[in-house]
Amino acid sequence: MNGISEKLTGCLDCVRRKTDFVPDAAIVLGSGLGDYAENIRTVCEVPYEEIEGFPVSTVPGHAGKFLFGWIDSVPVVCMKGRVHYYEGYDISDVVLPVRLMGLLGAKILFLTNAAGGINDSFRPGDLMLIRDHIALFAPNPLIGPNLEELGTRFPDMSAVYDPKLQNAIRKAADENGIFLREGVYAQLTGPSFESPADIRALRTLGADAVGMSTVVEAIAARHMGMRVCGISCISNLAAGMTAEPLSHQEVQEAADKAAPAFQKLVTESVRKMA
Repeated sequence: MNGISEKLTGCLDCVRRKTDFVPDAAIVLGSGLGDYAENIRTVCEVPYEEIEGFPVSTVPGHAGKFLFGWIDSVPVVCMKGRVHYYEGYDISDVVLPVRLMGLLGAKILFLTNAAGGINDSFRPGDLMLIRDHIALFAPNPLIGPNLEELGTRFPDMSAVYDPKLQNAIRKAADENGIFLREGVYAQLTGPSFESPADIRALRTLGADAVGMSTVVEAIAARHMGMRVCGISCISNLAAGMTAEPLSHQEVQEAADKAAPAFQKLVTESVRKMA
């Protein structure tokens, strides 16, 4: 057993000593979804600091705990606050929470985030269904000895975001009158925001939105056979698209403003996925 497997097993044992709840779906709550717990019939909370060896988020606005409970008849585990590579953690620690939720029983991973809009037609507050991603700029979480107990050495990434789950999100948006963009998401490492030249390059590569999370989590989840879907909240227009400088406060405020529609879309999508 290598160090990554040993840490993962230890975290799993620690959580299982606190709850025997088995989720069908795992949800990573990004910016704007901090109050999403109100939509869940929570039966158990496990703070990250109570899990030995578990990475703890240091980002303002990101709480640190797992929520176990129900969305209607769907058993879920929600990650309230994620860990980012720019916080200084090894990439294996960044994806450890996703792997842990998969080992706890989750077959579906629903990723959410706040992102900068690159597509010229996007506006702050828009919600974007992630159809695909660009993974060129973040460390691949599968580098190193393969975790054979999780998946194959060379996993296919031709359809990272499950088509049926995407359709469930589209139908949920349509039935609830929620305007939904679609596009390609790119993850950069952060923590600095991108430069105007970065954004021009990403637009040339086909990216519609950019952020500092999500892609590595999706790769780790697909490696272990989880079905993945994702939504970005476009919290600002990326560097060079307006004359205004970028700030984390701006991102948080825009995400909070879009939160009601964001929460509604996540809830209704989970119901349809069931």
